[in-house]
Amino acid sequence: MAEVLATMVVGPLLSMVKEKASSYLLDQYKVMEGMEEQHKLLKRKLPAVLDVIADAEEQAAKHREGAKAWLEEVRTVAYKANDVLDEFKYEALRRKAKAEGHYKALGMDVIKLFPSHNRFVFRYKMANRLCMILQEIDVLIAEMNAFRFKFKPQPQMLMQWRQTDACIPTESVDIASKSRAQETKDLVHQLLESSKDRLLAGASSKDLMVLPIVGMGGLGKTTLAQLVYNDTEIKKHFELRLWVCVSDDFDVDSLANKIVKENGCEASGSSSALDNLQKAVSGKRYLLVLDDVWNRDEPSKWERLKSYLQHGGSGSSVLTTTRDEAVAKLMMGTTEGAYKLGSLDEESLGKIIKARAFGSKQPGELVNMVGKVAKRCAGSPLVATALGSLLGTKTSKQEWEDVLNGSTICDEENGILPVLKLSYNCLPSYMRQCFAFCAMFPKDYEIDVQMLIHLWMANGFIPEQSKVCPETFGERIFIELKSRSFFQDLKNVPFDDKYSIYKNGNKHRYCSRITCKIHDLMHDVAQSAMGEECAAIATHPSEKEDVLRSARHLYLSIRQPQTLLNASQEKGSPAFQTLICDGYVGDLKILSKYNSIRALKIVCGSILRPKYLHHLRYLDLSESFFEALPEDISILYHLQTLNLSYCDRLKRLPKQLKYLTGLRHLYTHGCGKLKSMPPELGRLTSLQTLTYFVAGADGSGCSNLGELQNSDLGGTLKLSKLENVTGADAQADAEAAGLGKKKKLTELELCWTDSDQEAQNNNHKEVVEGLKPHDELKALRINHCGSRTFPTWMNTLKGMVNLKLFHCKKLEELPALWELPALQILGLEGLESLHCLCSGGTTLWEFTFPKLKVLTLLEMAKFEAWWETHEVQGEEPIFPKVEELEIKECKSLTALPKAASVITELSGGVNTKCRSAFPALRKMTLGGLNILSDLSALERWGAAEGTPGEEVTFPLLEDLEIRGCPKLTDLPEAPNLSELSMRKANHHFLPFPCLESLYIDYCSGLSEVANLPPSIKTLYICECGKLQSFSGDLRLLEELTLCRCKRLVSLPDGPQAYSSLRVLRIIQDGIKLLPPSLHSRLGYLEVKRLDDRHEEPTWKRSIRKLVCSK
Repeated sequence: MAEVLATMVVGPLLSMVKEKASSYLLDQYKVMEGMEEQHKLLKRKLPAVLDVIADAEEQAAKHREGAKAWLEEVRTVAYKANDVLDEFKYEALRRKAKAEGHYKALGMDVIKLFPSHNRFVFRYKMANRLCMILQEIDVLIAEMNAFRFKFKPQPQMLMQWRQTDACIPTESVDIASKSRAQETKDLVHQLLESSKDRLLAGASSKDLMVLPIVGMGGLGKTTLAQLVYNDTEIKKHFELRLWVCVSDDFDVDSLANKIVKENGCEASGSSSALDNLQKAVSGKRYLLVLDDVWNRDEPSKWERLKSYLQHGGSGSSVLTTTRDEAVAKLMMGTTEGAYKLGSLDEESLGKIIKARAFGSKQPGELVNMVGKVAKRCAGSPLVATALGSLLGTKTSKQEWEDVLNGSTICDEENGILPVLKLSYNCLPSYMRQCFAFCAMFPKDYEIDVQMLIHLWMANGFIPEQSKVCPETFGERIFIELKSRSFFQDLKNVPFDDKYSIYKNGNKHRYCSRITCKIHDLMHDVAQSAMGEECAAIATHPSEKEDVLRSARHLYLSIRQPQTLLNASQEKGSPAFQTLICDGYVGDLKILSKYNSIRALKIVCGSILRPKYLHHLRYLDLSESFFEALPEDISILYHLQTLNLSYCDRLKRLPKQLKYLTGLRHLYTHGCGKLKSMPPELGRLTSLQTLTYFVAGADGSGCSNLGELQNSDLGGTLKLSKLENVTGADAQADAEAAGLGKKKKLTELELCWTDSDQEAQNNNHKEVVEGLKPHDELKALRINHCGSRTFPTWMNTLKGMVNLKLFHCKKLEELPALWELPALQILGLEGLESLHCLCSGGTTLWEFTFPKLKVLTLLEMAKFEAWWETHEVQGEEPIFPKVEELEIKECKSLTALPKAASVITELSGGVNTKCRSAFPALRKMTLGGLNILSDLSALERWGAAEGTPGEEVTFPLLEDLEIRGCPKLTDLPEAPNLSELSMRKANHHFLPFPCLESLYIDYCSGLSEVANLPPSIKTLYICECGKLQSFSGDLRLLEELTLCRCKRLVSLPDGPQAYSSLRVLRIIQDGIKLLPPSLHSRLGYLEVKRLDDRHEEPTWKRSIRKLVCSK
C-alpha cells in the first residue's frame, strides 16, 4: 500500500496543468502565436489522460507495476508541461509590463534580463519544447490504451465544508487523556519515587534513571508523556524540564543542539552542542523526555549522549517513548521496568469516535455502529480519531459499512497505517496533494499555517474558485484536514513570536498566528504518497545526495547548504519546485541552475539574481543581511509572497515594486531601518498583507497613506512615521488609508517619532482620528502619539482583545476602556500626563473590565487614582477576572482599587467570601511605588484562613514580586501564595502557609525572617545587612543561598532540618559555623571567603562538588 500512495498525487498536478493551458493570458498577449494548433492539441489531450488517472491509481493499488511506472511518467511529463506553460504565462506578463513602461523605468540592459525577449527567438524555442511534450503525451496515451485504463471521474471538489464544533478536536484529546489517568499516575509515582530514593541514598549524578514507555504506534505514548511532563508534582520536583523529539535519526550533536535550543537554555556560540548541553543540566535535577526514539543498532550514540547528561543533579531522570522493546533495552540495560502501554479501552475509543463523527448531533442508527468501529481500532486513539473524522463525512449507514469493509483490522503485525491510508485515500485529490506536500518537513516540525498555505499557492495546489480567493480556499482545506486529524497540536502564537521578549508565555499579546504539527504516523502516510519527491535533510548531508536527484520539494537545515547543493548539481541539475534552507547560503550562484523553482526560502548576505528565477511565486529572505534589494526583482511577475521580515539592515525597497502586480503578501516587519516605501504602491491591487508601512511625506516621491486605500489588507499592519502626514487637512489624509474598510485587519500599530510629539502644534489628534479601523479589530498599539485625548472611535472597538499605549506623553484622559466587552490585555506605559485610569466623572457601573486578564501599568509618574468618581454602584469588583497585575514606576499611586465583597473558590475547592478588587489575581508585580503603603487598599482584611466570613484581599494570589516600595510596610494575607520576591522593601514577612520560594535582597531594614512554613523549598537572601536570623520548618528546603548578610553568624538547626537540601551557597556572609544537620545533605557548595573553622572533615567528605573563590 505504501508504494501505491507514492503515485496518488498525479491527478491534481495534471489538473493544474490543464487549467493553465486554458489561461486567458495565453490568448490575450499572443504568446502562443504560430503555435495555435499545438495549443489546441494540448488542451484536448490533457483531459484525455486526466480521465483515466483515477483508474490508473486504483490499478497501481493492486500492485500493477506497469500502472505505477506509467503514472510516474505522467508526473514527469506534467512537470515539464507545467514549466512550459509557466514560461508562456511569464512572457505574457512581461509583455504587459513592457506596455506599461517597465523596461524604461528599469533603465537596465533588457537583453541581459530577458535573454529570450525577441519574439522570434522565443517562438522558436518554445515551439520545440511544446512539440516534445505533445510527443511524450502521445506515448502516454498509447500506453494508456494498451493498459485499457477506463474513464473514472475525478472526485468532486468538496463544496459542503464541514461545520465542526471548535471544541471537538480538543474533546477527543481530553477523552484520551482522561482515559490514561491511571497510567499517568503510575508513571508520575514511579519517576518521583525513584528520584527521591536516589536523593536520600546520596546517589551519584551518574546514576541516571531511564524510563521508557513502549507500545505500538498510535497508542498515545507521546500524549501520556506530555501528561507526565505537565503534571504539577513533576513540575515541583524537577528544577529543569526538557523535551525533544528524536524520531528516525539519533544524531548526538544535533540532538544536543535541539535540547538546548528548543528548551530555551543558554548556549555559548564558541562551545560545542554537547558542552552546552552539559552546562545546561549541570548540577540541576532535571527530567528529559526523548520522544519517539528509534536508535537500536548503535548503542555508542546513546552512551555518548548519556555521558553528558550524567552531569545533572542527583535524582535526574530520562523518560523516553519508543515502539521498539530493543530500544528500551539498549537505553535501560534491561527490559524489566519499562512501561508497556496497553490498548485504550473500547468505551473510551467509542467516545472519541462519537466526538469526531457526530459532534453535538448523534443519529441513532449510526450511533449503534460505533462499537463495530471501535473494534477496528486495536486500542489506538489515533485510529479512533482518524476513523471518526472520516465517518463524520458519511451520513448513511451504507457509507459507514463501506468504510468498515474497506479498512484493515489494526493489529501488532499490520500496525495502524492501513487505516490512516484509507482516511488519506478518501480525501479529494487536491487535498491529498496539499497534505502529501507536508512530507518535505521533518517529523515533529512546527509548521506555520499561513506559510504552508502560501507554499500551497506557490506550487499551484489550491484549485481556482470563482469569488473565493486562494488564501480563503487554502484555509478551508487546512481546516478540513485538521478536522480529519491530519494536523494536530495546533497552537495560537503571537505574530512576532520569533523575537518575543516574553519567554514565559503569551499572556501579554494577541495570538494571531497558528502553528501545527503532524503525527509521525501521519507523516509516514504523506511520505509514502510523495515517495522521493519530498526530502528533509537535517543531518549527515553526504548520505542524502542521491535523494536530491529526484526531490522536487526540499527542506535543508544544515550548515553551508550550498556545499550539498553544488555537489548534487554535478550529478545532474535538480528540478526543485520548493527549496527551504534554514541555514545561511553564502553563494547564490547555485540558484541560477534552479529555473523551475516556485518557492524559495534562504538567508543570504549578497544580491539575489532574479533573472534566473522567473517562476518564483514565494520568496522568503527573512533575517538576511543586505541593505537593499536589486531593482530587477520587479521582473518576478509571478511573485505572490515576498518575506523580508527582520532584515534589520534593509534601508530601501525597489522603486519599481509597483510592477509586481501579482504580489499578495509583503512582510516587512522587523525592518527598523526602512526609511520609506516605494512610489505608487497602490498599484499592487492584489496585496492582502503588508506588515510594516512607512508613511511618506507629500512630494517626497514615496508612497503616502493614500496608496493603501484600494488594498484589501488583512492580518497585521504597522504604520510608522505618521508625523509625515502634514497636509492641510491631516484627518482627511489619514482617512485616505481606508482602514475602516479593511475588515480582515486583526492587529494595528500606529507609531510617531518620539521627538515629534514634543512639538506644540502637532496634528497627532487629527491623524489618529482619521485612522479609524473597523470595529472588530482585535489588537491595537499606539506609540508616541502627542494627542491630549484619544480618538472618539476607541469605544466602538467592541471586538478588541489587546490594547497597548506606549509613551503618549501628553495624554491626559482615557476613553471608557472599562466598557469594552472583549478586552483581555491592557498595557499602559510612559503616559506621563495621565492621572486616572477611569476618568470623565462618570459612574462606574456594575460591570467594568468584564474580561480583562492582564493589566500592566508602567512609568506613569502622575498616575494616582483608579477612577475620578467615588460613586461605585453595587459590590462587584472592578477587575473580576484579572489574573496578572504589574505596576512599576507609578510614584504617585497611593492604593489599589477599593475592594468589593466577592465569593471565590480557593484551590482546595472551598467557596470563600472575601473582599477583593482582584479576586482572580494569580501574579502581581509592584515596583518603584514610592507612596503606596498598604496593599489592602484601605479596606478590611485579615482573618484566619478557613474561618467563616474570611476576608482576604488576594485569595488566589500565587506569585508576588515587590521591588522598591519603601513605604509599603504591610502585606495582605494570601493563603495560596507560593512564590514571594522582595527587593528594597521594608515590610514585615508574613507566614504564608503555602510558600515554596522566598527571594529577599537589598532589604536593609530586615532583621529576621521567622516562622518559615513547612512548604518552603527555596530560600534566597542577599544584601540584607541587618539580618540576624531566620527560622522555621526546613525539612523540605532544597536550595539555600545566603549572600553578603554580615550579621547572620549562624544557621538554624533541628533533627530534620535540611533533610532535603541539595544546593547551598554562602557568599561573603558572617556565618562562622555550619550546623551538624547539614553535613550529610550537601550536594553542591559554593563558598567565597571560606573560614578556616568550616574545614571540618566530617562534612567536607560529603561534598560532591566544592567551588571556592575569593
